[in-house]
Amino acid sequence: MEVIRKTFAMDQTESQSSIVAQVGWISTFAGLTALGAQVEIPHQPVPFTLQTFFVLLSGAFLGARNGALAQILYLAIGTLGLPVFSGASFGLIKILGPTGGYLLSFPIAAAIVGYLVNLRRGYFWTLGSMFVALTIIFTIGSLHLNFVAIHDLQQAFMSGFLIFSWWDILKLTAAAAIYTEFSKRYRRLP
Repeated sequence: MEVIRKTFAMDQTESQSSIVAQVGWISTFAGLTALGAQVEIPHQPVPFTLQTFFVLLSGAFLGARNGALAQILYLAIGTLGLPVFSGASFGLIKILGPTGGYLLSFPIAAAIVGYLVNLRRGYFWTLGSMFVALTIIFTIGSLHLNFVAIHDLQQAFMSGFLIFSWWDILKLTAAAAIYTEFSKRYRRLP
């Protein structure tokens, strides 16, 4: 009976430390996304930032659920008033504004990357998985941009999708390389 009690106590301790580690990593990636938002090249109507770089990595490193939770946390703290969005902005108005679609797609994109990289390993698989997620971010973002600001679908896709191709190819290849190298040693962060 004592062995069973000790085993259960050990499992419970490991489970609690795993939860603490998960919360720590979720918070870390929410913070990294916030930092990435501050690395900004101003452009209208949507600035160039490093946010999507960390969105992709959060899904890859944390998995579908925790990657999405990291991005939900990021959106929540920004909506509640911490200046974590691009240009140190915050609030619900940012979610409802021209860049809101991009922001709202972050949890979806992180979940997709997390799900897909869990299926297979390798640089090209990771690259493809992240490409799918970026396409979703820019599709949802451009549609939202069209709805709230531009009102011309072709112009919205030019201003909110195609203009970012060169910048996002750089972020995409870097994120895929970082994750691929890390995953050779570790499957996923706790």
